[in-house]
Amino acid sequence: MSRRVIAVYPGTFDPITLGHEDIVRRASGLFDTVVIAVAMAHHKKTLFTLDERLELARDVAGRHDNVEVAPFDGLVRDFVVARGGKVMVRGVRGVTDFDYEAQLAGMNRNLAPDVETIFLTPAAELQSISSTLIREISQLGGDVAPYVAPLVLERLLAKRAARG
Repeated sequence: MSRRVIAVYPGTFDPITLGHEDIVRRASGLFDTVVIAVAMAHHKKTLFTLDERLELARDVAGRHDNVEVAPFDGLVRDFVVARGGKVMVRGVRGVTDFDYEAQLAGMNRNLAPDVETIFLTPAAELQSISSTLIREISQLGGDVAPYVAPLVLERLLAKRAARG
């Protein structure tokens, strides 16, 4: 008997980067459905609004037949369970990410024993990319074109121009 496996890839995605896109592509090849879960992130000051982050994530999702995007608030565990997810996808770039993510995975296992966490690493050339670095470099006038999709770049440049 086969069953559909739904995977959830949660994050703030402020903004979504080519590293995130690589993780989405890899996950879409492994699971029947992948949900990019965009955190409302009340606890963080984001550059992009929730609606903007959802739009940018939908641009990525549109390249895959089995990827969708949804916002979430609160515990990611509750979102995963509500969506019928069996897997939580987490991207790890290196040892520092892995240490933090392993702790989260352990806690999530306690909170939702039926949900597995898997770690995917982005392609080697994308491992240095983080949303934080992209925001900082862009706002300081640096070129982030090699690290984000064209729509993300357009929106970053508009944010920078609006700041003056």
